[in-house]
Amino acid sequence: MNKFLKEFKERGYFYQCTNETELSDLMNNDKISGYIGFDCTAESLHVGSLLQIMCLRLLQKNGHRPIVLLGGGTTRIGDPSGKDKTRKILSEDEIEKNIKNIQNTLKQFLDNDNPDTKPIFLNNYTWLKNLNYISFLRDIGKHFTINKMLTFDSVKIRLEREQSLSYMEFNYMILQAYDFLELNKNENCVLQIGGSDQWGNIVNGVDLIKRYSNKQSFGLTTPLITLATGAKMGKTENGAIWLDQKFLTAYDYWQFWRNTDDRDVVKFLKFFTDIETIEIDNFKDKNINELKVLLANEATTMLHGEKAAKDSEEAAKEAFSGNLLGSNLPSVRINKADIENKINIIDLVILSKLESSKSEIRRLIKGNAIKINDQIISDEKLIIKYDLFNKDYIKLSVGKKRHLKIEIN
Repeated sequence: MNKFLKEFKERGYFYQCTNETELSDLMNNDKISGYIGFDCTAESLHVGSLLQIMCLRLLQKNGHRPIVLLGGGTTRIGDPSGKDKTRKILSEDEIEKNIKNIQNTLKQFLDNDNPDTKPIFLNNYTWLKNLNYISFLRDIGKHFTINKMLTFDSVKIRLEREQSLSYMEFNYMILQAYDFLELNKNENCVLQIGGSDQWGNIVNGVDLIKRYSNKQSFGLTTPLITLATGAKMGKTENGAIWLDQKFLTAYDYWQFWRNTDDRDVVKFLKFFTDIETIEIDNFKDKNINELKVLLANEATTMLHGEKAAKDSEEAAKEAFSGNLLGSNLPSVRINKADIENKINIIDLVILSKLESSKSEIRRLIKGNAIKINDQIISDEKLIIKYDLFNKDYIKLSVGKKRHLKIEIN
């Protein structure tokens, strides 16, 4: 078996593949280009997209070129796969802003220096914006049947639930197939990788290339990840685990991995780190908390750098050791005017972004889950005064695992 596909399976990335034997032979004999598409519906990707990013890294590791396709065109429509309602339509400016930020994040994960495997970043709006509707129907639309399109889960589930599916969304699968055709023609891209919910769309692309150009191409899918608890990967009770540091600090990202369920740790070491699988298989008898720290450090280093990972680990040690104000804790700055205007504990927590709901903060206070300088706060009307600050900052804790320094400008 081809080296790339072998590790793809060893890490648990493999779900389905079209013509696996032929793909293996091709990758043994040639260096190929493979792509993954990312819709740009938000300003940042979250960890739910991380498995796809790891697939791009694995392509590079094995000497192949990854293509990142940013859906500037298809985001204007919305992928119905896995959705039970129509997505919000974003403005042109919002989409362009999202594309720029997502591309910057993806560059942090990929090797941009090796000319043989340097990633190609493309925006499908480049070719979709100029399509002539009549020509597109004649040349591309004729290769698709309504009968087959109605069998795909992205369509069938919505219809079975009697939920609306717009004609715009119905066309999404045709446009995704057309993307693969464009990449095959212009970039000699022969492989599309995606989540298992994309299987129908990917197969459409493989079929379209065969019918339109009489060329062989391939589709490869990964499993949809759920946590041992049954929850969906990418979000927690406190919100999405964003990859962009503007929305989630390196410390909070580190904490997300450190708090991984014991049952998921070894699996996630294979999924989300570059540690060799044979080495991970020998970890099974190691202390689970040591493995969680290893996972957190490896994952955080990959995105934010080694220093951020080490600082986060030190901050966590300081926070849990009772060190009043760990120098490495993430910080939020407030103005002196906030103190002078008699800001209360509820507003301070909201300002810190550790919680956004006043009712939830009140519930936490009643449960003795909010602390200032490691002292439990029981009065929801507490006014934050200067005498609480030690050298212009205090330590604010929400629960056992969320800590911040509040500093005065």
